[in-house]
Amino acid sequence: MNNLGKKSIIVKLGGSVITLKDEFESANIPVIRRIISELLEVKLLFPLIIVHGGGSFGHPHAYKYKLHEGFKNSDQLFGVVKTREAMLRLNSIVCNELLNAGFQPFPFQPSSFIATRNGEIEIADISLVEWAMKLGFTPVLYGDIVLDYEHGFYILSGDKICSYLVTKLNVERVVFACDVDGIYTSDPKRDPAAKLVRKLTLSEISKFLDNVFSTYTFDVTGGMRSKLIEARKIVSMGVEVRIVNALIPGRLISAIRDQDFYGSKVVLN
Repeated sequence: MNNLGKKSIIVKLGGSVITLKDEFESANIPVIRRIISELLEVKLLFPLIIVHGGGSFGHPHAYKYKLHEGFKNSDQLFGVVKTREAMLRLNSIVCNELLNAGFQPFPFQPSSFIATRNGEIEIADISLVEWAMKLGFTPVLYGDIVLDYEHGFYILSGDKICSYLVTKLNVERVVFACDVDGIYTSDPKRDPAAKLVRKLTLSEISKFLDNVFSTYTFDVTGGMRSKLIEARKIVSMGVEVRIVNALIPGRLISAIRDQDFYGSKVVLN
């Protein structure tokens, strides 16, 4: 069994990184494999928890059936099933690549052990994740459609899963692997004058929330704005957040290690 005395690193792999967002249900296999090769370098140094987004797998279905609005009519039930089915396929791809590279991935389907009320997690047995880590597995979770006691169902983002894990586990830092270099003063894909913010403190986050918007039309989980909201929760618990461009080789591994890295750091003060 692994020694859980070491603090864990949570790595959130954005859907825009591990999938081709303009190609329906298309995984970015070369990038997934390269990222996993970077994770292998720190596999023995830190217990890793991997959380991934949906990208071109989950988001199109969720958007088509307006699942982000909660239960409105029975036609949405088909959309819930299709979204969960798509996310299972993507999770299987990620886990198979981890297994082939030498990891022992243990996938957790969030909807099987998490429920929300008004979008906030009310039921979640995180002791299962902790036990898997103790045995030597690498837990792999992902954004999912979960049952919600007020709205019927809810799109639980990978970002929100990350912040909840921090409340229950001994975590060193959380690294968000994105398709942009970090937090910008405005959307860098729309504004060429946007500037990268290398360091952001807890007290500075609020003023950025109104200026950071979802990058993609189909990003029903909130995009960078969601990351900042969850980063605020994480940092308030004394855990550092790092946001990097995982499409560029070496950026992710530098952020995971306690090294200088190119990206954004969110800290308490």
